Amino acid sequence: MIKSQILDKTKIVNHGFFNKKNGFSKGIYKSLNCGKGSKDKKTNINRNLIYVKDKICSKLNDIVLLYQVHSSKFFFIKKIPKKKIVGDALITNIKNLPIGILTADCAPILILDYKKKIIGAVHVGWRGAYKNIINKVLKKFVKSGSKKKDIIAVIGPSIGQKNYEVGKEFKHKFIRKNKRNSIFFQFKQKKIYFDLVKFIYHQLNSFGISKIDVIRKDTFDKKNNFFSARRSLKRKEPDYGRNISVIMLK
Repeated sequence: MIKSQILDKTKIVNHGFFNKKNGFSKGIYKSLNCGKGSKDKKTNINRNLIYVKDKICSKLNDIVLLYQVHSSKFFFIKKIPKKKIVGDALITNIKNLPIGILTADCAPILILDYKKKIIGAVHVGWRGAYKNIINKVLKKFVKSGSKKKDIIAVIGPSIGQKNYEVGKEFKHKFIRKNKRNSIFFQFKQKKIYFDLVKFIYHQLNSFGISKIDVIRKDTFDKKNNFFSARRSLKRKEPDYGRNISVIMLK
């Protein structure tokens, strides 16, 4: 489990960015696969989620998760939902209610307003970033009374630029939206690479967030021990596990 020092110093949240280590799953899901959308055994996934819940000292039976669809949709929750919720971000101001995001190369963003005591967990792949999910979530924080200077945002482990090859149309899509987006692309040996983390950082900073922490761990790099959709695809594996990132107000 990786922690943000900035979040830890506030002493008002428990949180963690988890990799594959210390779980119960086997085979390609070894070992801390928390993705209910994967083809892993449900009993193993549930045991893994209990392990995560215990690590962040939650006394509840569940971690609130989403059915993620690469959207810009978010939910402000007051309790554990009874029905499946579809979207890509969660916000709450309820103590001891853990919220989480699942990723396998996309970026997990954990957010805290340490004055108003509001937290958020955001799943940000290129589609979510392109659809401005970060901006929409932050606007909700401000609408709820947050001041930008009191907001901390942490960009968790995600795929690094050197491993994020994209096509020409992908690049053109971003540049059509804003010509300045060209700075997030690198052309090397006739290939194009996208810097997702830099793009997200820019979006946070452009909104007025100055307290930004970046966990610089490339999920594609095997030595970092994270699940990676791209790495699994490259290996022609039939499926892949999901990493979990969780935050909870004490």
